[in-house]
Amino acid sequence: MPTRKKHQRLPNGYGSIRYLGKGRRNAYAVHPPADIDGNRPAALCYVDDWMKGFIVLTAYKAGTYVPGMETSLGEISPSNGSVDAVVKRLLSDYNQIRGVPAPEPGKTFSQLYEEFYTWKFERDKSRSYSKSTVQMVRSGFKHCAALHDKEIRQISYQELQALLDNDLQRHAGKEHLQAFLKQIFKYAVTVGDLDRSPAAALQINILNDDEHGVPFSDEELTILWANKEDPAIELLLILCYSGWRISELLTLKIDLVNHSMTGGIKTAAGKNRVVPIHHAILPLIQRRLSTYGTLVASIQVYRKEMASALAPLGLSGNPKHTPHDCRHTFSRLCEKYGVRENDRKRMMGHSFGSDITNGIYGHRELEDLRAEIEKLKVDL
Repeated sequence: MPTRKKHQRLPNGYGSIRYLGKGRRNAYAVHPPADIDGNRPAALCYVDDWMKGFIVLTAYKAGTYVPGMETSLGEISPSNGSVDAVVKRLLSDYNQIRGVPAPEPGKTFSQLYEEFYTWKFERDKSRSYSKSTVQMVRSGFKHCAALHDKEIRQISYQELQALLDNDLQRHAGKEHLQAFLKQIFKYAVTVGDLDRSPAAALQINILNDDEHGVPFSDEELTILWANKEDPAIELLLILCYSGWRISELLTLKIDLVNHSMTGGIKTAAGKNRVVPIHHAILPLIQRRLSTYGTLVASIQVYRKEMASALAPLGLSGNPKHTPHDCRHTFSRLCEKYGVRENDRKRMMGHSFGSDITNGIYGHRELEDLRAEIEKLKVDL
């Protein structure tokens, strides 16, 4: 038969926790210290666990005990994380008994974000940031709603990794969230709020799906061109005959005089690349800029518009077509119509890898690239 666990004797003047015998729901009576004559006062409360009684007595000694507080303690178990809360509460009450002032509340994640945002985008006048960069930071904060009210000193690597793992975004979205967390906690270390960053070792737990996709077939392109008056289809065709990622459109510089587009993101090869405007999509770009002032205002809104436009045409695809499929379509068309491989890489922003000749010494004029992109035939 198992014996009842023996607990350490409490110091004189601390009070007592009296076991009343088995068969009781609350088998421990918690008494305050005896009076000057040694008489035991009435119990403060009755609890089902000795540790709860010790918490009550410690709070009583610290002057923080409130009748009924024992009902808020719940089950004390290592499995539910309650032991950490108990230790924190005991230390706080013990320090109060010793006359040690309670530590000031730590900076919360929301407070850190406000400081970080001001420091990055408002105080630093040495450079300007794109709208997409600002949006990435704002979106990152939104995805961290579970951390907003938490002290940053209490946020662990494991908690951040779980947040990243459980986030339902695709790989690109997870990349942005990972970058945001690394930036904001690096700032916390820089200004002395933390000794080390809990985000430094974060990893993304899914394969990179950014470059996977299904190109539109020639038959599907014919249907798209037949419906080019639809604004959603209009943008799809612009993407299919230029090779841009839809996210790159947000910061794209369009030269309607020289019929070219400049921009790009992600890699050194992808940034600041130049793509000539194919003659077939020139009127589409002009009409879109004249109507909306930009090629795309909201990627999220456009994804819905695209799905709504493709469904009646029977082009939803299996799997469902995404804007990134247009980039695959451009690559397929370049292969089909014999665009030089090096120029296809240049226009798509792909690295030449170890090919130093093309990567370092390869130079192409706008008209050279125009001759290549105009090889793409269009069935208007």
